[in-house]
Amino acid sequence: MLKVLRGWMHRYFSDEEAVVLAVLLFLAFLLVLTLGRMLAPVIAGLVLAFLMQGLVGTLERFRVPHLAAVWLVFALFVGALSVCILILVPLLWQQGFTLINELPRMLVEWQSLLLLLPESYPQLITQEQVLRGIDAIRGEFGRFGHIALTSSLASLPLLLGLMIYLVLVPILVFFFLKDRQQISNWISGYLPRERGLITQVAQEMNLQIANYIRGKSIEILIVGVVSYVVFALLGLNYAALLALLVGFSVVVPYIGAAVVTVPIALIGLFQWGWGDQFIYLMVAYAIIQALDGNVLVPLLFSEAVNLHPVAIICAVLLFGGLWGFWGVFFAIPLATLFKAVLNAWPRHGAVAVTEDPVA
Repeated sequence: MLKVLRGWMHRYFSDEEAVVLAVLLFLAFLLVLTLGRMLAPVIAGLVLAFLMQGLVGTLERFRVPHLAAVWLVFALFVGALSVCILILVPLLWQQGFTLINELPRMLVEWQSLLLLLPESYPQLITQEQVLRGIDAIRGEFGRFGHIALTSSLASLPLLLGLMIYLVLVPILVFFFLKDRQQISNWISGYLPRERGLITQVAQEMNLQIANYIRGKSIEILIVGVVSYVVFALLGLNYAALLALLVGFSVVVPYIGAAVVTVPIALIGLFQWGWGDQFIYLMVAYAIIQALDGNVLVPLLFSEAVNLHPVAIICAVLLFGGLWGFWGVFFAIPLATLFKAVLNAWPRHGAVAVTEDPVA
């Protein structure tokens, strides 16, 4: 057994650069896992700056001075943030509040529809089963109302935290954009001089993550806006709220679209019943999903992020369980990092694998 372990250690950890990379990855993972909540504004600012760095670089290629390019991009960011705070957030709040008030009426309508099932399908379902199901749904709605009430009572600390984010994050974004080179040089000063493996992984990850995060942000924006326009033209209630759900559903491939279909279908059914408008809604939603998967995603991502669906689902489950929404959002970049490390990792005494079998 010891001989097998020594052989495995020699094969994968006899290279000093591999050991350094393993230590750095472990420390970064431990830092985010233990201090991620406290450093959340810094991480958010770093991600936003990373998203906008491409636009800064594009302006610099057109001979715009670095500081002027940073100020232009930062002004665009502040303008977009102001629009979200002053227009989008109040609209979403109003529609969400209206939806919560409408839930009891929706429950009564669903109850009357469910009670008709035993008459139509007596061999499949009984009156007792329907009543048990209605009691279970009422219990879930009661628990949801209790959670909403508790959250509203505890909203003051949340608002204070949000105000801190609104002040700190833009400041951090500006300095990350302005002093990117100085920060990069400072971090490089603490890394080993021989860092070919680290550079190889960093270059691949810069390409992969830059493509993914920017592409995914553009995809969320396009899908959300198109969904809102379609829902508003059809006259669907809570169009902005549902469009937001559709936009963020693209973060979780394969699963998000299926999950969001349920509230869209339920609200359309409550509003129109089994009529032509409901059919138009579901057809339009299916067209949006088809265009997203077959046209928009290939245009935005090409082949830069090439992971097997099983690897994507496992990454979403793992990192989502660790870090919630942000873990889900960064699941694919983190899985891509894992793949890049495996592909670049030196293997002594064995032929290096050039492609991950599950990727």
